[in-house]
Amino acid sequence: MTDAVPPRRIFPTSRVDARAAEHVPSIPQTESAAYKLAFQDTDFLLREDLRPVRFQLELLKPELLLDEMKVRSTFVFYGSARIPDPAEADALIAAATDDQQRAIAERLKAKSKYYDIARALARLASSAPAEGDGWRNFVVCSGGGPSIMEAANRGAHDVGEETIGLNIVLAHEQLPNPYVTPDLSFQFHYFALRKMHFLLRARAVAVFPGGFGTFDELFELLTLIQTGKVRPLPLLLFGAEFWRKVVDFQALADEGVIALSDLDLIHWCEDPAEAWAFVQAYYED
Repeated sequence: MTDAVPPRRIFPTSRVDARAAEHVPSIPQTESAAYKLAFQDTDFLLREDLRPVRFQLELLKPELLLDEMKVRSTFVFYGSARIPDPAEADALIAAATDDQQRAIAERLKAKSKYYDIARALARLASSAPAEGDGWRNFVVCSGGGPSIMEAANRGAHDVGEETIGLNIVLAHEQLPNPYVTPDLSFQFHYFALRKMHFLLRARAVAVFPGGFGTFDELFELLTLIQTGKVRPLPLLLFGAEFWRKVVDFQALADEGVIALSDLDLIHWCEDPAEAWAFVQAYYED
């Protein structure tokens, strides 16, 4: 009689069977797509009726890998993909070919200060110490692209901390910016799943001037908080001059389509140190 502990599994793992399937002899039956292991059959996984499975995969993959990397919570950055690094702003103006382009380039240059502000705020957030068991909070998370997203990842990179990029497949080529930690660089097909992952671990969100994508992310978050689908969290809105020009928040309350108290969901910011102090005080109460 032996006291040996039996193995936990009695069936071969998927990896074992996947390797075995690579060496199956070639005959008409094994060459058919029907014979492929379902989880290795890309054409099968891309079928229209497999969409629910693909949804689940896009939910699970980042969730499991972020857990393995001990990411407890995130500090999410939203903002334009077009606002330049201040060092590149003059080149944008020089490249303008008419008065309209030049005027736009000058306005983008004026907003280039937010690149530095986002970068500085990301450095501060990345200073949050890890918990005793190694789990980390306020890990900087962006959409993984250029401009404000790059600035956020760059700020974390400046201080040697890991940082997340949630990229998405678009019609035009989009690569992760070079400051995203490779093992925390994710690519999505579904906008819905990407947006869910932005908020699953979020403990603070900073929103900078931006276009349609930024509006989408900002107003979805405001709606989720307003309706109680997401617990309140620090929502930092940078660039009051920009936002009050393009959205009249007060008018929404005056017209009665939102409550006056809904305006309190937003904390207006311009200074990264003040913003980080606000977040810290929010969780100390």
